[in-house]
Amino acid sequence: MSLKGRFITLEGGEGAGKTTSRAYISEFLRQQGIKVLETREPGGTEVSEAIRHVLLDNSLPSMHPDTELLLMFAARNEHLQTKIIPALQAGAWVICDRFTDATYAYQGYGRGLDQQRIAALEIWVQGSLRPDYTLLFDIDVATGMQRIRARSQQLAISTDRFEQEEVDFFERIRAGYLERAQQYPQQYKLINASASLEQVQQQLSTILKSIINATLDAS
Repeated sequence: MSLKGRFITLEGGEGAGKTTSRAYISEFLRQQGIKVLETREPGGTEVSEAIRHVLLDNSLPSMHPDTELLLMFAARNEHLQTKIIPALQAGAWVICDRFTDATYAYQGYGRGLDQQRIAALEIWVQGSLRPDYTLLFDIDVATGMQRIRARSQQLAISTDRFEQEEVDFFERIRAGYLERAQQYPQQYKLINASASLEQVQQQLSTILKSIINATLDAS
């Protein structure tokens, strides 16, 4: 598969600030004359957003972890085929809030599902396609959950099905992300998401400049 664009994913636990940072990243790249597509997972297309609603709806009864895993990849397949791959082929840089690394973290480390089963689905749905870079917004669980509670109170919204999990679930997720960052150091870029917004953006600016320079050197 020949792709012209760059695929950058944003990962991290709850309250890490990925959504806010996605807007900053996209604007930074656009100022460099780069065509950008912003998207998210689960979601990104009409069908995938419908699956997202099922996955996050806290009014539904709990689902089997395997069901959750399969729904994640069903949404991802639709997202890839109808949005991500066409954008990459057209030369856009795709900035995606969560991707398969989140599945390894949440369903693998968090739920305890076999990593090899996730890997088999990854190969089936994605083939050889992997993110060029993954920006990991690392934050301690207590700070992240405090942010989530404050946001829910401010916006008068309820927490979703994942946000209502116990602290141990999120500790396992954070450990999983950090382990994957050690396994794939060329892909992962670590960001201290506990820092102030200005400091996070400074970190992002440095990382994005290095990615742009590496892309220019490779062309």
